[in-house]
Amino acid sequence: MALLAVLWIVAALSIIATGTTRTIRTESRAIVQARQQVEAEALGDGAIQMALQALVASNQPLARTVLTEITYRGVTMQVQVMPLNGLVDINMAGRPLLERLLVVAGGLPAEAALATAQAIVQMRERRDARGGLQRFEAEEDLLRVPEIDYDLYARLESLLTADLQGSGRVNPLAAPVGVLAVLAAGNIASATQIAAARDAGQTGVDTTALDGSLLDASVSRRIRVQARVPLADGGHVLVSRKVDLNARTPNGAPWHTFRMTVRLEPVNRKHP
Repeated sequence: MALLAVLWIVAALSIIATGTTRTIRTESRAIVQARQQVEAEALGDGAIQMALQALVASNQPLARTVLTEITYRGVTMQVQVMPLNGLVDINMAGRPLLERLLVVAGGLPAEAALATAQAIVQMRERRDARGGLQRFEAEEDLLRVPEIDYDLYARLESLLTADLQGSGRVNPLAAPVGVLAVLAAGNIASATQIAAARDAGQTGVDTTALDGSLLDASVSRRIRVQARVPLADGGHVLVSRKVDLNARTPNGAPWHTFRMTVRLEPVNRKHP
């Protein structure tokens, strides 16, 4: 009996030791990952500041998306500068554009897209106690619309903005492929071709495949700057700032950051 008791105690202690070791390893990995993400966020923010400084120094209007590489503290990052009128403005977009968005990017049938577009317009045109319009303050506010669940919102989120304050139409020279596909009524091939020509710096990009009634080629002083920072495991941290180039901050910076987000893009591992 004593020998059995000793064996049980030894087994229990082994289990406890194994569990403790695994917990320590897991916590150590989490600490390392958290430190790497904080460092990546600082690097990405530095690259964004350098991109903004170069943009302001050039004193040239930004009419299209620009992709460049910036090296900061020995790390090379892809930095994208995009006018916000390349996205669909949920506060100003007309119902036809919203319908097209919900069908092409959201995957809704035509009748459901029409009803949802109408619900979005009704939501943003409600009046508050002072008589002002209750606009969407952020893209996430779309989840307040009863017809929109999280799955639908997740399919749309990367194509949206609530911060443009523009015409409600889209600049095709600034739009990502997903938005171009919406403007092309779902024609991915045409959208990809337009994006490739634009990103190659081609002048006079042919946009005849897009719905002209939804286009606006005006220059926007509200932009989004994104830095894609590589991690040691092959993943990336995406640091994003939305900036108003017309507004100055109290510290004298020639731009105002009104929204900042950080997102982890884990490495895409393929299993056999």
